[in-house]
Amino acid sequence: MGLNIKNERVHALAREAARVTGKSQTGAIEEALTRLLSEYGADPAAARTARKIDLVQRLVMEYREDPGSPAGPTSPDDLYDEQTGLPA
Repeated sequence: MGLNIKNERVHALAREAARVTGKSQTGAIEEALTRLLSEYGADPAAARTARKIDLVQRLVMEYREDPGSPAGPTSPDDLYDEQTGLPA
């Protein structure tokens, strides 16, 4: 995972953004790209939330169809990250 920017102006902008925000260059660039995507209607956080909501709705529908059976291919454990135990 690497990004090699070969544009001195972009490097200067990243350094200035880091200085102004008090963040690292990576943090400043991440914030800028997140804001840019949001302005274009492609909010990554909203997309993650939508995927989680879809999964929960699918689990509810499976349960409503047959509340006595195991969850089948999807289970409540699928809602959590295996390594951290936190919501996926």
